[in-house]
Amino acid sequence: MSRLKLSVATTDYDHFRDFRLGSVRAEGIDTTWSMLGHHEIFARFTFNREWDAAELSFAKFTAQVTRDNPDIIGLPVICSRLFRFSSFYVNKKSKIKTAKDLKGRTIGSPEWAHTAAVYMRGWLGDEHGVSLKDVHWVQAGANEAGRIEKVELSLPEGVKLTRVADKSLSEMLASGEIDCALIARPPDCFRQGHPDIERLFPDFWAMEEAYYQRTKVWPIMHMIALQKRVLDENPWVARNLYNAFLASKNRSIERLMDPAVSRYPVAWLPTYMRKMADQFGADTFPYGIEENRPTFEQFLRYTHEQGIAHRRAEPEEIFPKGIMTSVRV
Repeated sequence: MSRLKLSVATTDYDHFRDFRLGSVRAEGIDTTWSMLGHHEIFARFTFNREWDAAELSFAKFTAQVTRDNPDIIGLPVICSRLFRFSSFYVNKKSKIKTAKDLKGRTIGSPEWAHTAAVYMRGWLGDEHGVSLKDVHWVQAGANEAGRIEKVELSLPEGVKLTRVADKSLSEMLASGEIDCALIARPPDCFRQGHPDIERLFPDFWAMEEAYYQRTKVWPIMHMIALQKRVLDENPWVARNLYNAFLASKNRSIERLMDPAVSRYPVAWLPTYMRKMADQFGADTFPYGIEENRPTFEQFLRYTHEQGIAHRRAEPEEIFPKGIMTSVRV
């Protein structure tokens, strides 16, 4: 029996590397891997479906998977996950000191369906009473003008969103045209040391540790999306791919725990990994549905409330039926 040939696109994560390079193989599958920047992958997969499976922003994924008769499905494989309290950048002249001070202000994000912003907009509403309607939202490229929204939206009534095509968020934050930028990566004005730009929460690490301990939510940024037509023809593909991604990730974590084989030239990295294991459990980067249920449920609620997802979905609906069937020997 010949092996099924599938195309895959992701960025260069260590936890995918053994699968990509062939040290781990998906049973019955040969992969042709495109290793590209994630913005390029998101755009090309969203608009053109250029690969059988691809890394996709969690927000953009929810917009597409909750359509009527969606043509994609997810794998409970997590490409990227990061806490985002570090992602609020403010202009000091706006005199914003707390989350509640953002009420009535102007906040920019690169896209409305920007996963980091989805989590933090939801957090502002849930825990600080700053609703979507309490802010004037601005959409623009982070450091370059011209970034566009990649999925259709149905903004809640009363939400004000202005799209700016000829300026970047970094420019507008530095000039004071916006009070805050809610953005995954530090804007140029912050990285270059602009005297008026600072993080709203400089103690973000402690905030994030406390937030996880209280909620068990560890924000997922990017996931693996699979074209449904692949499963229609080969229902076995989803679990075989999942198994390979899981094995690759487990090997990556083992290397990080072992000072003799870690590929990263960072002092005390295994010690740090043991600290993370104390905090998160033995699996410091869990895949699967049940292992991530609080995060999935929260994000699916947020994307629906924010007009990105077409409906409020449950975690089991966005993955192939039975993909997490227990197998024990």
